[in-house]
Amino acid sequence: MNTKLKPISSVARFLGIRGRELEYSGCYKAKVNLSILERLRKRHARYILVTAVTPTPLGEGKTVTTIGLSMALNRLGVKSACTLRQSSLGPLFGSKGMATGGGRSRVLPEDEINLHFTGDMHAVAEANNLLSAFLENSVFHGNPLDIDVASITWKRCLDSSDRSLRNIRYALKSGAQAFEIVSGFEVTAASEIMSILTLSRDRADLRARLGDIVLARTRQGHLVRSRDIKADGMMAAVLKDAVKPNLVQTSEGTPCFIHAGPFANISIGTSSILADRMALGLCDYVVTESGFGVDCGAEKFFDIKCRASGLKPHACVLVCSLRGLKAQSDKVRITPGENMPGDLFAEDMEALAQGAENLKRHIQSLKLFSIPVIVCVNVFPQDTEKELAFVQARAFEYGAQDCRMSRLWAEGARGGVELARSVLRHTRSTTSDFRFLYDEGSPLKEKIAIIAKKIYGAGSVAYAPSAEEALDFYAAQGFARLPVCISKTQFSLSHDEALKGAPSGFIFPVKDVRLAAGAGFILAHASWMQTMPGLPRQPRGEKIDVDPLGHVTGLS
Repeated sequence: MNTKLKPISSVARFLGIRGRELEYSGCYKAKVNLSILERLRKRHARYILVTAVTPTPLGEGKTVTTIGLSMALNRLGVKSACTLRQSSLGPLFGSKGMATGGGRSRVLPEDEINLHFTGDMHAVAEANNLLSAFLENSVFHGNPLDIDVASITWKRCLDSSDRSLRNIRYALKSGAQAFEIVSGFEVTAASEIMSILTLSRDRADLRARLGDIVLARTRQGHLVRSRDIKADGMMAAVLKDAVKPNLVQTSEGTPCFIHAGPFANISIGTSSILADRMALGLCDYVVTESGFGVDCGAEKFFDIKCRASGLKPHACVLVCSLRGLKAQSDKVRITPGENMPGDLFAEDMEALAQGAENLKRHIQSLKLFSIPVIVCVNVFPQDTEKELAFVQARAFEYGAQDCRMSRLWAEGARGGVELARSVLRHTRSTTSDFRFLYDEGSPLKEKIAIIAKKIYGAGSVAYAPSAEEALDFYAAQGFARLPVCISKTQFSLSHDEALKGAPSGFIFPVKDVRLAAGAGFILAHASWMQTMPGLPRQPRGEKIDVDPLGHVTGLS
């Protein structure tokens, strides 16, 4: 589909962004200077989150819905923008693919956005890896801080999927002394610096958070921070442009801010607070998304991002599809990286009824946060009216305020007008009744248990001895009030992707606990989640190429 793009200056004028506040990167994308925040008055803008049921490996249309809903709101005469995360080269060349939507609900120019964009990912990786180098340099030159090398938790990162780099072992010599370092690489989206970029409220906040990063312990048991090795200023310099949100446009010319890109299964999975603040100051409605399902992304959006930003969402759109619900039944087996089985698209009321339990759990989870829930069924050509009517009836039965069919992929804004009207109808008030799932003053174990039991359906939580020790240590060090970010599979509400639907009563295992002091949360790993993905049997990158005119092919 060929779409004529507007100059980015025209998109900026629609929003009310002044020329001196834009930093152009070609004709169709620009960075927005943080100085704009000084003049933006607080508007009575509505803040809409788009999340989803437990996804299939190909996703259920959450990004398409986020983009398309913002276009549909503009079609109804409501000034709107969307805010999205940046694409990572890992899933782009691996199994999941692009992060720019699809069909008639896309953000453009998608080849540039999906590849190197404005260089933010590279800046994050450079800052991350420079910090590793400075830390080891301090050890090499006499170890003046008396760092316990075995306690180093900071890892290097790379914006690609490379399982061979998950675990590395190397020697570091300092005079007659030799240290063996056991470490590894994480994908850039899992770096704490990416989370810091996401959660920073302004440049000063970014600078302070970078200094708070905990890297290791001394032999006396004291925490070693990045400011202790004088690396925080350097990282802030590397990130001086990456901190500015990026402005692009949708396939219908609606403004879109794209900034930051943490994954939701191993990190917080949201776009940046700065992008949201800009959009909310310029628009009447802002539509944003969180990664994967309610359990992985929405809970973290609410309990971590909203705590950090002070912003309150006014409604949540819960995306599902018939294929996604059928995939949660015991009749369908899906292997990530392989083609979808054909029976996902055949009418099967039994499989749909089983899978609808997953929808029920997600609706119930969202209602814990006291905001309106609007179910959006992403319609595919093979879907039958009988099946669609069944899901709509179940959505109301489970407590959703509304349920609307979406054809945003095929029709663009026109295919989401009814969804947009529903959002307007359920967000008439400028106030929000939103509440957090847990109190920040609750003990860390209690926070983990509340998430595991109320959102995942667990019966209890079991801790590895090292995880238990870490929680006690971090609480004693004054970090007990931090929110908790749980790392787990996205393919099940539980920690085990083989448990489909809405499992309950299982034991939720916490194998490892780490401190992300700069980002401002405790990271708890369920089972052994990998923070560096691997490539599938047939990576998507095999199909990507460049034609003689320099146009990238095979992205979609």
